Amino acid sequence: MGAAAEDAVQQLGRLMDQVEAPLMRSFQNVHQGHPRETMLRFLKAREWNVSKAHKMLVESLNWRIQNEIDSVLERPILPVDLYRSIRGSQLVGLSGYTKEGLPVFGIGVGQSTYDKASVHYYVQSHIQINEYRDRIILPMLTKKFGRPITTCIKILDMTGLKLSAMSQMKMLSSISTVDDLNYPEKSETYYIVNVPYIFSACWKVVKPLLQERTKKKVKVLSGCGRDELLQIMDYSSLPHFCRREGSGSSKHLPADVDDCFSPDHPFHKELYGHTTEQSSHKELLKMGSLHVSIPEPDPDDAKIVEVIEAEFHKMGGQNGSTNGHKV
Repeated sequence: MGAAAEDAVQQLGRLMDQVEAPLMRSFQNVHQGHPRETMLRFLKAREWNVSKAHKMLVESLNWRIQNEIDSVLERPILPVDLYRSIRGSQLVGLSGYTKEGLPVFGIGVGQSTYDKASVHYYVQSHIQINEYRDRIILPMLTKKFGRPITTCIKILDMTGLKLSAMSQMKMLSSISTVDDLNYPEKSETYYIVNVPYIFSACWKVVKPLLQERTKKKVKVLSGCGRDELLQIMDYSSLPHFCRREGSGSSKHLPADVDDCFSPDHPFHKELYGHTTEQSSHKELLKMGSLHVSIPEPDPDDAKIVEVIEAEFHKMGGQNGSTNGHKV
């Protein structure tokens, strides 16, 4: 890292030393003993502008306090049937680890329906996964590998993506805004697999709008991406939808393949077990969903959402189905 970047970290560090005690306590929950790495993430997200990074970090800590994020792992989603229905409609899971020790998260973009609960439950579930990753998974890996591991990779499965996905844009935008403003630079790379025509068409118009550092992170792979991904992880860490020889719907895979989206997958059982155990000494079980305030999106991000919606409308007005087209 260059001298200018190191100087920026030191400047931000001095500013953070001056924050009030409640913010500092929340900051400790965020950095998990590695404040430098956390400050680096916020600096990258604000193009190394110390003042803007400080403002972003302080606003994020205030958001955590106002929305009781530090206790979100003490709030299991109840009843358990509701939790299971959320898992079946918000497809995400930890499939394994790269050879360098980074967690691998699979995300079923095309087949997530977000239609079994209110937006508050889906946002709560997403934040719980983020917090469990940051407070349990990453510290465990850091200890195992003897160096700070503070990021992950995400593999986005576009199987089943249809024009009707436009109805989910508000939900996806809310989750994306929470991540962008409060969990910046947590993903090293986004691998996109099983790409249908509809994604290719949107990607062409959205890609030029993205910041350069974001464009460098996104890698669109051929088919299910199996061969490329095996260069950075073992077969056992591949998400189930990447284990096919060719592209296609993951629902045609054999039943015995380890499905990282399933609520019975070890990751989800451990996460839910953790929240249930943490809540056993609290009086939070009767409180229901956590109503998290969604921050206002960055104007540039809002513009991207508008472009995607416009592209969906345009394709929806064309004759014939977009499914079946090749990339």
